[in-house]
Amino acid sequence: MKRFPGILLIALALAVAAPAAAQKWPDKPIRMVVPYPPGGNVDTAARIVAPGLQEIFGQPVIVENKAGAGGMIAGEAVAKSAPDGYTFFFTANGPLLFSPLIFGRTPYRWDKDFVPISSVSFTALVLQVHPSFPAKTLKELIDAAKKDPGKLLMASPGAGTSNHLLSELLQTDSGASWITVHYKGNAPATTDLIGGQVQFNFDQISVATPYIKQGKVRALAVTSEKRVPSLPEVPTFAEAGFPAMEAATFTGVLAPAGTPKDIIARMHAALEKVLQEKNVMQRFDGIGAEARASSPEAFGRYLKKEYDKWAPVIIKAKINAN
Repeated sequence: MKRFPGILLIALALAVAAPAAAQKWPDKPIRMVVPYPPGGNVDTAARIVAPGLQEIFGQPVIVENKAGAGGMIAGEAVAKSAPDGYTFFFTANGPLLFSPLIFGRTPYRWDKDFVPISSVSFTALVLQVHPSFPAKTLKELIDAAKKDPGKLLMASPGAGTSNHLLSELLQTDSGASWITVHYKGNAPATTDLIGGQVQFNFDQISVATPYIKQGKVRALAVTSEKRVPSLPEVPTFAEAGFPAMEAATFTGVLAPAGTPKDIIARMHAALEKVLQEKNVMQRFDGIGAEARASSPEAFGRYLKKEYDKWAPVIIKAKINAN
């Protein structure tokens, strides 16, 4: 019985230590781990918000690119990192929700190993072709693919990304078929499209718009509900006869499970503040993306909805990384 006071003191000290550590946070650099190489949609979004977060917290906010395995290298690194508020997952649909399904292994579960903090941006996608490719409309592309099944090459930034899943869905809906070439991110996929090594791809409007404007690629259709103001001449998939192709890529921030609630709340408040800044909103708008924060609870509900929509598509189509 004499040992109980000592045990109680230790328990009390541990209970006090966690809030005290959260109160001191942050007192060193914060890492935002991005599952793709520099230059793509997710990386761009992270680099737009990082300076604002750095100003709020008074500590460096470092964007760290960890590409590979459909984004799971980054996801696993964050899931296994210390839940101390210094490592966050700045991710998108594929790496967070679908790569474990597609690669057939589960280094993490989005709903068990991470805590949602906030969405950051939502971006529609565009189907675009190399200028030398003769198709001027979505119908002409599909007709060409049907004429020579499995001949056309479609560049994907990785298995399980929105880009990849939309390509699979369009094949199912249209009856056409092509070969999917997976890359480690948007940037190398776009580079090969511009170079003519592949005929077409799906890309986030935020990344694609400059190349479309420069004539390096030609846009055929967008996945938004309405036409995009920056590309008013490009029809939606619904207008072209494929309403199921409406979709968007999100970017958002999550923390490893077990991160103190106070840190989650403070990071959410900081993201919300940064995303309401006029210059930040303008930068996202300028690349065809919508800056939009959401509460941790709302972001969690959105993630579940996305998973419930697309996971059956992956399973039914037997999409895998092999």
